[in-house]
Amino acid sequence: MIKRNKYLLFFATVVVAVVLILVYSTRPKPILVQVQAAEMGKIEETVANTRAGTVMPCRRAQMSPAMGGQIASLSVKEGDQVEQGAVLLELWNDDLKAEIHLARSEAKAARARADSACVQADIAEKNAKRKTELRKTKAISEELVDQAVATAKSKRADCVASRTSAIVSKERIGVAEAQLERTLLKAPFNGVVVEVNGEIGEYVTPSPPGIPTLPAVDMVDNSCFYVMAPIDEVDAPQIKPDMQARISLDAFKDRRFPAKVRRIADYVLDREKQARTVDIEVIFENPDDMTEMLPGYSADAEVILRTRNNVLRVPTEAVIDKQQVYIFNTDGNTLELRDVKTGLANWDQTEIVSGIKQGEQVVTTVDRKGVVDGALAKIEKPENK
Repeated sequence: MIKRNKYLLFFATVVVAVVLILVYSTRPKPILVQVQAAEMGKIEETVANTRAGTVMPCRRAQMSPAMGGQIASLSVKEGDQVEQGAVLLELWNDDLKAEIHLARSEAKAARARADSACVQADIAEKNAKRKTELRKTKAISEELVDQAVATAKSKRADCVASRTSAIVSKERIGVAEAQLERTLLKAPFNGVVVEVNGEIGEYVTPSPPGIPTLPAVDMVDNSCFYVMAPIDEVDAPQIKPDMQARISLDAFKDRRFPAKVRRIADYVLDREKQARTVDIEVIFENPDDMTEMLPGYSADAEVILRTRNNVLRVPTEAVIDKQQVYIFNTDGNTLELRDVKTGLANWDQTEIVSGIKQGEQVVTTVDRKGVVDGALAKIEKPENK
């Protein structure tokens, strides 16, 4: 009898162990979640661009010579820093230089002729004056006096004409120099050369009206940048010049650059069906930030519409449809889907008006599989993030 009881006890123990193993193995595993405590702080309501914006240089010049010709000198290459007024490219212009030399020689000869004519005029005027005095004593006839006066006036007119001709000759130098200037391509501001289209010996031509061609030299002012970003037409009316903003770039993932709205476009773009946007221009507030920029970087502009201090806030990624959050309950380690009332919001933070209390832990990984109301959960360790 005792032996039979032992067998029964052993059998019951095995059954209980099997049942416990089955229960343990079939129970749901806890979902790994990331959480963050609801806290008090500042919250800002913002609007941002609907598509990626672009870092733009404040000044850019896509230049070609004012006239066509053969490249005789190319003083720069891509990446060169140049100063305002520096010659970037020069066309063959020996003929124009010869014309300038000829014009200067002609101007010099014209000045000499004018000097000679004016000396002759001075002599003729003195002679006329002397004969006029002699006429008072009737030493000479009136006819000789008239001839002397007429000659003096004629000589003076020749002097004036010669001086005018000398001025015209001098102006011809300016015309020739202006023609020569058209063969030079100069930097309109301090900046960097970003593109060169041409080599020594090649021919370049200016763009015909209405037909764009590649610029001979493309340069930008790399000391000043701004961001141009498209804003949805629904949000655009809320934005005003001088509003505070933040700029974020893919090239600097963890940084936000303080900025300010400079301009809102005066028209609506219609680049895509059912998607109309308004371009805004946002400038960097810290000049030192622009030293790290490159034109063409993709960028996002977040405009700050309103700000509230000392309000309850949670990460925006934790809020579902602006009205629900998952709370991690430490008692039982389960998730609770809770309705909340939200206020101001931006990419990072959302104001909670009611529904949760300060210190409660909200789930920020709401898109993970298995995150449902009542699910067993476990907080993910920082090293697993």
